Amino acid sequence: MEKLVACVQKRPGALCRLICFPWAGGGTSQLAQWGKLFSDSIEVFCIRLPGRETRLEEPFAKDMTSVVNEVTSVLLKELKEKPFAFFAHGLGTYMSLAVALHLKEKYGLEPVHLFMSAAHAPNSAGHLALKSMALSDEDNEFLECMEVVGGSYELPHNEDVRKNMVLVSREDTRVFQTFSFEKAEMNIPFSCDVTYFCGSDDKIYDVQGWRELTSGDASFYELPGHHFYLLKPSNESFLIKHITRCIENADL
Repeated sequence: MEKLVACVQKRPGALCRLICFPWAGGGTSQLAQWGKLFSDSIEVFCIRLPGRETRLEEPFAKDMTSVVNEVTSVLLKELKEKPFAFFAHGLGTYMSLAVALHLKEKYGLEPVHLFMSAAHAPNSAGHLALKSMALSDEDNEFLECMEVVGGSYELPHNEDVRKNMVLVSREDTRVFQTFSFEKAEMNIPFSCDVTYFCGSDDKIYDVQGWRELTSGDASFYELPGHHFYLLKPSNESFLIKHITRCIENADL
C-alpha cells in the first residue's frame, strides 16, 4: 500500500479516512501533509500515481480503468473497514469519481462525502470539451492547452525538472480524458453530500451538474485565488475546517 498511498500521519483510531486525489502532474507532497492538520478523527491518504516520486521508474498509467483497478484493489480492505470521504482537485476529480462509481457499482460502497475542487461536473458540456481537447506533444503548446483547462503552472527554472513536470502533466491528462460518464445509464449514482470548491480568479467551470449526481445535498464555495487557490494557507485552513465539520456531522 505504501507504493500507492502516502500517509504522513497514521491515525489508527480515526473515525473516517479522507482519500485525496491530486491534480494532473501532481504528487503527494501537498495534500498528504493535510494529515498533520486534521484532528485525530480523520486519517488522510493521498493517492500516488505511477511515474512520479517513489514510483518514478514505473510506466505511466495507460487509462482510467487501470487507475481505478489499482486504487480499489489496494484499498478495498481499508474502504470496507471504516467510513471514507474523497477530496479531489482539478483533473484528479475525474479519477476520484471513476473510483467512487466503481466502488458503488461493484461493492456497494459509497463515500460519506465527496469534496470536489476546480473541475467541470462530469455530466456537463465543459467536461465533454475537455475530453475531446487535442493534447500537443510540444511543451509550450501543451501548457497553453492547460491554461484553457484552468491549470496555470508556475514552472521551475531547472530545464530537466520543467520537462519532467510537463511530461507527467501530459500523461495524467491523457488518462483523465479516458474517463467516461454516462448520466443516463447511472440515474442518480450517489446518495452522499457533495461539496464543490473553486478559486474566485480561476476560469469558470460548468458546475451545476454536480447537483444531479446525488440525492444528498450539494453545496458550493468560492475561495479567493486562482486554480491552485487551495495552496494558500488561509484557504487551506478553511478547507480543513469545513471538511472536518462535514465529516464529523455525517452519520458515520
